[in-house]
Amino acid sequence: MVRIIPMATSLRPSLSSFGFSTSSRLGFPLSTFNLSRTVTSLHVGSAIPQSQIFGLNASKLLRGEGNAMGFNATGNIAHASTSAAQENVLEWVKKDKRRMLHVVYRVGDLDRTIKFYTECLGMKLLRRRDIPEERYTNAFLGYGPEDSHFVIELTYNYGVDKYDIGAGFGHFGIAVEDVTKTVDLIKAKGGKVTREPGPVKGGSTVIAFIEDPDGYKFELLERGPTPEPLCQVMLRVGDLDRSINFYEKAFGMELLRKRDNPEYKYTIAMMGYGPEDKNAVLELTYNYGVSEYDKGNGYAQIAIGTDDVYKTAEAIKLSGGKITREPGPLPGINTKITACLDPDGWKSVFVDNIDFLKELD
Repeated sequence: MVRIIPMATSLRPSLSSFGFSTSSRLGFPLSTFNLSRTVTSLHVGSAIPQSQIFGLNASKLLRGEGNAMGFNATGNIAHASTSAAQENVLEWVKKDKRRMLHVVYRVGDLDRTIKFYTECLGMKLLRRRDIPEERYTNAFLGYGPEDSHFVIELTYNYGVDKYDIGAGFGHFGIAVEDVTKTVDLIKAKGGKVTREPGPVKGGSTVIAFIEDPDGYKFELLERGPTPEPLCQVMLRVGDLDRSINFYEKAFGMELLRKRDNPEYKYTIAMMGYGPEDKNAVLELTYNYGVSEYDKGNGYAQIAIGTDDVYKTAEAIKLSGGKITREPGPLPGINTKITACLDPDGWKSVFVDNIDFLKELD
């Protein structure tokens, strides 16, 4: 329902050069998030001038007129009030009813991708939506209803058959009961296997890697029955501790586990809203010495449900994130959203929980 961010080290065409419509709804077409678009900076911690808060007397005090003791007291009260409000917003984030709703990315042939996901990965086509006036089509696929499962939202932009996935996006994770059988089926259907089934390096979990027709990687993880088979989105970041801190404070996620693998020079952190075996999680990967990645123009964002997009936006600003769409209803459908970038430029969209359920109806 909802629809990378330019990195200084890479050169990519502006998405607007493809000639797409600039208007959209939650299924944002490619041009809605122009790679060359300027993001407004948010100056975290900036204060409203004292003269606006306290009127003329405060203005005189700022100019040195009046009682200095009075000014200090007034300033301290304002600071204490602001700090308390900020603390309340960040505490609210921990109690907010949040869930990862879907992950959005772009494909070059929608029917081909749907066929691969349903026949090889066992997903179901949940719904499909064509917006001819804005020249794009969406398809939602997953292992259960959107109101209770993490799903995939594919976007096809008319006339675009190929995308640059970039080096920053890692993979999607799917839990299966038998990795070897799944790989055999994928091979029989002509799918590409990039890592044969076997135990993960340094562990015992059986995994395999495959690629879909557009080149997006999927990690198959051997697990018992789970309510959430679409279980991971892996993104690479330049400073793992910074990212963990941001996702804990701004997103209200929990650090589920962290594992360093010095032999292969990388560290991972699993972030989410519940245990890995029952919920979709965000897997952040830090590769030693790499601080920036080319994000390409294929992967778009993750959508997350929230009870209040306005408070969510405030928490993101307080945590050092950048708001790319101020909170409020979308024209035409009145679903309230807000969109932001994390410290590495990865995008997320927060969607009002009640509005999301109304859209599904």
